Amino acid sequence: MTRLGEIGHKLYTGDISFDFVGKRKLFYIISAALLVISLAAIPIRGLTLGIEFVGGADFQVSMPVASQTVDEVREAVEGSGVPELDDIEVTTIGDNTVRVQTRTLDAETEVPAVRAAIGEIAGVPGDQVTYSLIGASWGQQITQQAVIALFVFLALVSLMIGVYFRNWKMSLTALTALIHDLILTVGIYALSGFTVTPATLIGMLTILGYSLYDTVVVFDKVRENVRDIKSSNTKTYSEAANLAVNQVLVRSINTTVIGVLPVAALLFAGAFILGVGPLKDLSLALFVGMVSGAYSSIFIATPLLAQLKEREPEMKKLAARVAARRSKQEKAAAPADGSKSASKPAGVRADATSEPESTAEPTNAELAERGEGSADEAAESSSSPSIPISVGSASTPPARVTRPLSDAAAKRPQPQHKPRSQRRKS
Repeated sequence: MTRLGEIGHKLYTGDISFDFVGKRKLFYIISAALLVISLAAIPIRGLTLGIEFVGGADFQVSMPVASQTVDEVREAVEGSGVPELDDIEVTTIGDNTVRVQTRTLDAETEVPAVRAAIGEIAGVPGDQVTYSLIGASWGQQITQQAVIALFVFLALVSLMIGVYFRNWKMSLTALTALIHDLILTVGIYALSGFTVTPATLIGMLTILGYSLYDTVVVFDKVRENVRDIKSSNTKTYSEAANLAVNQVLVRSINTTVIGVLPVAALLFAGAFILGVGPLKDLSLALFVGMVSGAYSSIFIATPLLAQLKEREPEMKKLAARVAARRSKQEKAAAPADGSKSASKPAGVRADATSEPESTAEPTNAELAERGEGSADEAAESSSSPSIPISVGSASTPPARVTRPLSDAAAKRPQPQHKPRSQRRKS
């Protein structure tokens, strides 16, 4: 088994686990910072809208395309004498067509000058250069249709997730992840200065599918892990959801990497080789959307879902049962307090270093004074069988230890060692 396969197996079985749900506040802070930067970049830097949205002039001419064709055509248009042509866009279509897009030009004076400059580079008369005027109203129609398509898509997604999972909270968190991905993508376009074209809108609508795919995969595993969680007391909803994320983590990474690699190649070719064109606009939206979609499904959607579910009364009761069960297990595993002292035999002092009580026998004078007879008689009377309380090993004779009397026992009459002549006959 490969190293990645071993890690995936341990993640699936729970041998190793990353606490995505427990550290959700950290991920919320990171996402909030990214969203603030993206939202601030839109009004500060602004979006670079393509000619389809702001309107302009479009010129096309048939000519052989070489490595220097784009630069040559650009220099020719800029040198035509028409002012404010610094933001022109020159692209190639296939290997025999060049396309030039500029701002809206005056049809009487500026359009003929640009056509003549392009025709001179292409080796054709200026009237053979195709010219078309693109109005801003066409771009507004595209934007309106794209917004309508976005809202219809979000509504259908909400309905689909709600019916499939039968949980409106999953629909809410999935939509939150989608909006998160859209804002990040738009912010990246504002920061990078890439042109927003109809291809960009297509890419943004496409990334919604990728983001939704990752989220549904994770949610499906979450649903499987929490199917019978209300009747158990082994784990909370957050722990089951976190386990689901770990179980699909390797799959999400592999899917994202496999999908991002070709898109990254398209982005590199469009941005650094071709320079401009629909390929660059489409690939950037796909690249940012796929990466942010994988991120949001793991770090945003699932932790947010667990947070919403933990507020339910049933999930609170479940968390209390799990905590009580674990507390009971910890108490059972820990040693009971005072178990060592309880195992000591009765009559043995807890302090082993204390001095043992004196066991010396009283003298004859003391016994006579108390009327108890002589020491010899006491020794004779003490020869009756008795069970001394002793401590020590089995190999050495145990030392006799006198058991201390309690206050109640001291008040009771104590047995007296009397001579045989004074003992009461039974």
